[in-house]
Amino acid sequence: MSIEFIFRIIGMVVLALVGLTTGVEVAKAAGGEPELYATVFAAVGALIGLVATPWITTRPVGALRNRIRQMPAQQLIAGTFGLTLGLIVALLVAFPLSLLPEPYRYILPLVGAVLFSYLGIAVMVIRQRDIANVLDGRLFFRGGEAAALPSREERFVLLDTSVIIDGRIADVGRTGFITGTMLVPRFVLNELQHIADSSDMLRRNRGRRGLDILNKLQKDSLTPVRITDMDVEEVHEVDEKLIMLAKQLSCPILTNDYNLNRVAELQGVPVLNINELANAVKAVFLPGETLRIKVIQEGKETGQGVAYLDDGTMVVIEDGRRYISQTLNVMVTKVLQTAAGRMIFARPENGN
Repeated sequence: MSIEFIFRIIGMVVLALVGLTTGVEVAKAAGGEPELYATVFAAVGALIGLVATPWITTRPVGALRNRIRQMPAQQLIAGTFGLTLGLIVALLVAFPLSLLPEPYRYILPLVGAVLFSYLGIAVMVIRQRDIANVLDGRLFFRGGEAAALPSREERFVLLDTSVIIDGRIADVGRTGFITGTMLVPRFVLNELQHIADSSDMLRRNRGRRGLDILNKLQKDSLTPVRITDMDVEEVHEVDEKLIMLAKQLSCPILTNDYNLNRVAELQGVPVLNINELANAVKAVFLPGETLRIKVIQEGKETGQGVAYLDDGTMVVIEDGRRYISQTLNVMVTKVLQTAAGRMIFARPENGN
């Protein structure tokens, strides 16, 4: 038996009794039959109680509980502290307000409690970062005036499962290029663990690699890495949870998953794609420049040779087939950017 069903029964009984009493009073005023009025009003009250009780009891409480669960701990603590301060201020002003003539002596203390509670919560939540800096001793005085060290709103970047398994995020984290805090939701960690426990050897190895990379990130990354319990219970797919959480936190998602990238962009969520970053930082070569590379295999077209740069960029060499397994100087003739990456076309320099 669910708690909502119990509240429905309680609400039905209470409103049925209220309807019964109301029906008797209406019958007396109208001069009708008390039994008929009482029965009709009791039935209507029972129906209203059965239908409406969850909307004023369990469901608002459930929505509030979900909101609190998704709220960052720092914001929750700031709001609670602000509420306490607001109630203290309201208590201090309640005594002088109670000395006013009626009806102000009854109304204004209640209005003051609501107003100061709201102001306390709003101020503490909005200025939580500055207040945290003060508590950390980052406020100091110069020449009798208060001065605070520069602070900025905390920024987050959500990591998805694919970018952790990929492993390149560990190298990026060591460079310090990512600003803010890298957040790994608990549901992403659970998915990694589920993959690591898979009966399929390939999936198991990928999952274990992801857990190792995450451990390496926490130890070596210059950018802070945090595991968060924030969740989105109304959805079940990990990708959809990430998108909804990114919307709530107003932060980007770091991924190399093509499908997640496209779905997130359609919903207005910024995405940082590791593959796009890797392509962007590859060395730029212009037609006419010279490279020294080793030809390792044949190309698709007749007489072509293929070589690769250190970053994995493919170099297609015209008439390079006869140089397979040899290192030679080639001149760039064309650079082509494709969806799969950058491709360079070249030909052997004169004299080779």
